[in-house]
Amino acid sequence: MTFEGKKILVTGAGGFIGSHLTEELVKMGAEVTAMIHYNSNNSWGNLEWLDPRVKDQLKVIPGNIEDAHFVHKVTRGQDIVFHLAALIAIPYSYDAPLNYVRTNVEGTTNIMHACMENQVSKVVHTSTSETYGTAIYAPIDEKHPLQGQSPYSATKIGADKIAESYYLSFGLPVATIRPFNTFGPRQSARAVIPTIISQGLAEKHIKLGSLTPVRDLNYVKDTVQGFLKIAQSANSIGQVINVGQGQGITIGELAQKILQVMGVDKPIVTDPERIRPEKSEVFKLICDHSKAKELVGWEPSYTLEQGLIETVEFVTKNINLFKTNIYNK
Repeated sequence: MTFEGKKILVTGAGGFIGSHLTEELVKMGAEVTAMIHYNSNNSWGNLEWLDPRVKDQLKVIPGNIEDAHFVHKVTRGQDIVFHLAALIAIPYSYDAPLNYVRTNVEGTTNIMHACMENQVSKVVHTSTSETYGTAIYAPIDEKHPLQGQSPYSATKIGADKIAESYYLSFGLPVATIRPFNTFGPRQSARAVIPTIISQGLAEKHIKLGSLTPVRDLNYVKDTVQGFLKIAQSANSIGQVINVGQGQGITIGELAQKILQVMGVDKPIVTDPERIRPEKSEVFKLICDHSKAKELVGWEPSYTLEQGLIETVEFVTKNINLFKTNIYNK
């Protein structure tokens, strides 16, 4: 299947991964409707970074996935729906758990129900490796138990199960992509890699939370290719598919590697405000992506170092956008 001429809706298009996916779909000839969260400033979020020639080809619609009537309207006539809209910040989920239920669980229910009623031919739902919690075994395959170690991960588990239920109960052609930690240009300082880079540029110290958790880091262009291949393959329907490098690195090691790429030598200190509650912290995430390779032909093409070089370049050029002296939840 090609995307040329296909009518495609991307929810969460103004987000980090969503903007990269939207950009690639336009370049592949799709007729893309980019759904962004309504705001009074008419900001398109990360879509503002796109080349004007790409933006001119977009149909941008502000709205809210918690509004079932709006979701039904915006999904009508679409061939494929990529559902990325979600609340994603783990620390903020401790403060506002009900918001996460409304957006991630109720919002996903609205998307699935509207896609069913409007007979959308393929839905790609976005999960997260956080649904696995701390690894019981590693690398983590799709059979690993799900563990709700934060309100965020609990609501994403709920959203994943809603998507699964619409496939099993109603035959909705939905596939779930489960990306491990994605990074790259346009990511906010809420995430660890832009935090390290921006502090390395502007502060005397690198302030982080726990340095021992292990993460599997996937460059955003590889993650986008995972979305595209899952959408194109009939083998993905009804499946949950991991997308990740398959290699782990501690946060402390990651910080040292980033500083080496930047050519900077600064002390790394632990900031108690950034430490997650002990039972909520996910200590080890390493991806087994063999299912992605077997079912849809996906595997990563970027190394961690290649992705870091491009990300450092982006943050350096746009350091004025990063509030390096505060903790971005």
